[in-house]
Amino acid sequence: MKVFNYLFYTVNFFLIISFNLYAQNTEPYLIPRQIFVGDPSALIVPLPAAIENSEDIILTKDKFFTDENYFPADENIDFHKIILEKRTSGSRLIIEFTAFAPGELKLPVINIGGEYFSQLSITVNSTINSSADRYLSGTESVLAMPGTAFMLYGTIAVLVFLILIVIWFVVKGRSLLKKIIEKWKYKRLFTSMRNTESRLSRAISKGIDKRVILDKLNYETRNFLSVLTNISCRSMSANELKKITINNQVLEKNFSIGNFFRVCDDYRFSGNEIESQSIINLLSDLGDLIGITEKLNQEKTEVKLS
Repeated sequence: MKVFNYLFYTVNFFLIISFNLYAQNTEPYLIPRQIFVGDPSALIVPLPAAIENSEDIILTKDKFFTDENYFPADENIDFHKIILEKRTSGSRLIIEFTAFAPGELKLPVINIGGEYFSQLSITVNSTINSSADRYLSGTESVLAMPGTAFMLYGTIAVLVFLILIVIWFVVKGRSLLKKIIEKWKYKRLFTSMRNTESRLSRAISKGIDKRVILDKLNYETRNFLSVLTNISCRSMSANELKKITINNQVLEKNFSIGNFFRVCDDYRFSGNEIESQSIINLLSDLGDLIGITEKLNQEKTEVKLS
């Protein structure tokens, strides 16, 4: 259980880091980062993720305006295009413009898609200001797409989780897998033996030779005990079979296995007519044998996950 707790806390740690890093990239930013008077620029406003993806809303000067979509106007700013993107991975508002006055300029209220965006501002540098470098803009670094941080740290968390799973499997997993395979093997064995009991019962009603049924009963039961005890029971006598053990318990104390095979051999080799009820009784005893051996074997094959 300590291994699983460690895995749980590790994955949660990376997920919390991912969400925090993603949340830090929510402030509006300019492209390019430093703009000058007359520079075509864009203001990117990150928004919360939408419930579902929808088509972009695009406003331009020549587009028909409604109450939900109104193109802004300002004496110092020439707006070119306004785009509202709604994505499940992260929405954003894009305002393309050119500023013609230096300093900090406040943008008018943006009305798009029935939403209002206010208190937005930009800082515009002057190319004739001696304190500013005389260039338009430098090369900007590559912008990360919304959700990149979550994808990156989520992938790292998954890799760490897989590594811990491999370590756990090397330490404890192999023994657990061995127990599971063993339990599955015995489950198939008991299921197969119950199917044999049902087939032999149907064979009686179909009038199949009773000695053929007894031979099949004897052969299948001995094979069943051989697999269950890892001892060859195929050539043992009835008295020898009385000594076999299952899970360190003598089977004879729970089921008269010696008498079962002695009666079966008497019917097979006596040469007398065999009654159907006698075989039915043997098949009933076989059902009891399957139930008792399964109960004795259950404790040995129980898989403990602690």
